[in-house]
Amino acid sequence: MPSYRTPLSRARGLGAAGHGVGHWIGERVSAVALVPLVLWLVFSFVRLAHADHAEAVAWLRDNPLNPVLLTLLAAVSFWHMHDGMRVVVEDYIEKVSTKATLLILNLFVCVLAGGLAVFSILQVALGGQ
Repeated sequence: MPSYRTPLSRARGLGAAGHGVGHWIGERVSAVALVPLVLWLVFSFVRLAHADHAEAVAWLRDNPLNPVLLTLLAAVSFWHMHDGMRVVVEDYIEKVSTKATLLILNLFVCVLAGGLAVFSILQVALGGQ
């Protein structure tokens, strides 16, 4: 049966659903936020290069800015990783059940690893064993 629709008419309703721009902006914002945090981390690691365990723990406990920045770095890093892996799965996995499974697994792994990182930072910073 011949189609009497124009190419523009056939193309309407196809393509992006309108939510891609928000994800794209979120990825860029997290990437920009990571730049100063990673620079701070590299600078801190250079300063702590010859420190022993006790000095590293003191570095984390003595200045409240250090655990705050380290926690922000961990949270933003895992959020950025989640966004990036979500885009890869959505773009390259076609089977719906596999895509859904991988997206849920991605979320769980990122939340679990991020929560563990934040918990560990806070435990050392607040003096727990």
